[in-house]
Amino acid sequence: MQNRTLGKDLTVSAIGLGCMGMSEFYGPRDDVEAMTVLHRAVDLGITFFDTADTYGNHHNEELLGRFLAEKKTDVRVATKFGIVRRPGEYQRRIDNSPDYIRQACEASLRRLRVECIDLYYVHRIDPNSSIEATMQALADLVAEGKIAHVGLSEVSALTLRRAHSVHPVTAVQTEYSLWTRDVESEVLPACRELGIGFVPYSPLGRGFLTGEFHRDTVFAEGDVRGALPRFTAENLQANQPLAQAVASLAHSKSCTPAQIALAWLLAQGEDIVPIPGTKRVLHLEDNVGAATLALTEAELADLSIALRNFRAVGDRYTEAGMKGVNA
Repeated sequence: MQNRTLGKDLTVSAIGLGCMGMSEFYGPRDDVEAMTVLHRAVDLGITFFDTADTYGNHHNEELLGRFLAEKKTDVRVATKFGIVRRPGEYQRRIDNSPDYIRQACEASLRRLRVECIDLYYVHRIDPNSSIEATMQALADLVAEGKIAHVGLSEVSALTLRRAHSVHPVTAVQTEYSLWTRDVESEVLPACRELGIGFVPYSPLGRGFLTGEFHRDTVFAEGDVRGALPRFTAENLQANQPLAQAVASLAHSKSCTPAQIALAWLLAQGEDIVPIPGTKRVLHLEDNVGAATLALTEAELADLSIALRNFRAVGDRYTEAGMKGVNA
């Protein structure tokens, strides 16, 4: 797989792997299968793994730590801090305070079994904290060799500029896909102006762009999509024209809709590194196929026409969740 560079010098595979679903939010977890996926990802050339301390209440970092100790391979690990939850609960609070940042970093280092975190993100911005103080605390961790690069997640262009003035930001991670393009107005241009890489999460629209979901879909217990506004029966139906446009192009190119969605993102710029998440080897191998799928100018133009005639229906999070985006 080809590599891309985030920021000035963080070199990673063009497609990364989001590990969240291996621990929660998308149904039961299976550590044995998850480890198989992680090993297969490395075999396929993926060198960029994304996690967070809140995923599975530390389980995801611990899982990745076991894998790293077992595989002994040269990969780049990104993790996040800032969302604080009690074990077994979804209710959360945000903490970006310097004291908490240091405690969270030390705990993530232990769970991941590494001496330095390659990319450490502020998972969500705390409106009651100074972003300058948060960045200074992260800059101190860089100076101490505990983290190599700083990232921000779901941040506004204004906050990004303030943060970057204190210490270089290497990457911004925000939801971005054919289904969710809010970042194109301000955040992505700001990243490019400042030389900051962009890491789209949910690049397949939480599976919607694969064409698997329709108005009669019933989500399993433990699948967070059942509670998200865009995945109500009415909104799934309203959003079908986009899924159909992707499926039609996939059919004409003899590939999968997932590969079209990822190839479109990769075509948006060399500074973009999507991190599709999966806990299935079959889906992993399908996603990796997008790295070698070239969309022609005519095909990109067709998708642009489809996007001009489409407006996503439904918020991507609940009302409470939307308060934490573009912060």
